Amino acid sequence: MKLVLKNALVFTGEGFEKNNIVIEDSKIAAIGNSVCTDGANRVFDCNNNYLIPGFVDVHVHLREPGFSYKETIKTGTMAAAASGYTDVCSMPNVNPVPDSLEGIKAQTDIIERDAVIKVHPFASITKGRRGEGELVDFKALSDIAVGFSDDGCGVQAEKDMKEAMKKCAAIGKIISAHCEVNELLKGGYIHDGEYARLHGHKGICSESEWAQIERDCRLAEETGCSYHACHISTKESVEIIRKAKKRGVKVTCETAPHYLTLCDMDMKDDGRFKMNPPLRSAEDRQALIEGIKDGTIDVIATDHAPHSKEEKSKGLKGSAMGIVGLETAFPVLYTKLVKTGAITLEKLINLMSVKPREIFSLGSGKIAVGETADLALIDINREFTVKADEFITLGRATPFEGWELCGKNIMTICKGEVVYEAI
Repeated sequence: MKLVLKNALVFTGEGFEKNNIVIEDSKIAAIGNSVCTDGANRVFDCNNNYLIPGFVDVHVHLREPGFSYKETIKTGTMAAAASGYTDVCSMPNVNPVPDSLEGIKAQTDIIERDAVIKVHPFASITKGRRGEGELVDFKALSDIAVGFSDDGCGVQAEKDMKEAMKKCAAIGKIISAHCEVNELLKGGYIHDGEYARLHGHKGICSESEWAQIERDCRLAEETGCSYHACHISTKESVEIIRKAKKRGVKVTCETAPHYLTLCDMDMKDDGRFKMNPPLRSAEDRQALIEGIKDGTIDVIATDHAPHSKEEKSKGLKGSAMGIVGLETAFPVLYTKLVKTGAITLEKLINLMSVKPREIFSLGSGKIAVGETADLALIDINREFTVKADEFITLGRATPFEGWELCGKNIMTICKGEVVYEAI
């Protein structure tokens, strides 16, 4: 198939240039003001919208196999494609757990059959993804797994994490860690802050996150392992990672749109405000924004975690942890961070498209001749209201319900094929 995109504002890495793009045989074949349209199957006028490397979400729960009532690989990747994502990394909270070749194959078989974009599965760190006990055979899984994670559980014992890091360093694979000290949770389910105190809820202390990040940065320094901290939410986490980077530790990290745009005092007693880690204080939120500005935080991922309506209908105390995020990520961040002048559009694209590819070895993120055509076309002026009932994902729990946002994906191209186009 030969596709020609005309009049696009093409992302150069540092800015945008108006250009035309020819896509043929999954690759970018030509870029220029005048390109040959002979033999084109389709010529599409981009109408001065922004053509960028497709977004990459390195933290998505697709729930299949095992929990398809929450989400399926088909619905999750359709939601991702509609939002401008060409790649997602699926977390190991599935059944069977991807802790063996047989376990991960149960997932990759469905991916090959149903995914509309590229899905890169994580394998677990421990057998059964329990955060303790026997470690997986890292070498056996390394050709299939994008990395190793026990997401949903922190690896509790230092000796286990150190051994996992040694083995991953030896094979050149990354550990992507959910950081949580179980003994510090004490029955908490939201942030241990002002909202919890005012409304009589049990809080989760910030130390339950940052203490394990502090330990893991030290272990990564000792072992030389590439270490990625998942969904950081506290000011202490930002500072620990900032200092570790200055020491030369091979550490990267992500945060999520909800931690950058909400704090605990924005909550209501509704399951759509409950996630793990929880929404922290306004001070934590500002520290995360500063971490993005100075490069301490490398990636924005959604931690898209769909649940059934029933599982999210029991208020803050009783609802399952997790919210959906794929279909709101770019519009929320563009509206609340770019339009307000906190960061530039170029910075946001680097956080959502370029840097995650670099960290997880998923391509260059460049729009250049010879590169695979994984692209998204964004209309930054398109306005809409968030309505969860209109989502493609099976999940409906979003803290952004009713928000007036700006910026919509209008076309997604994955491996040279149009996988989504706005009506």
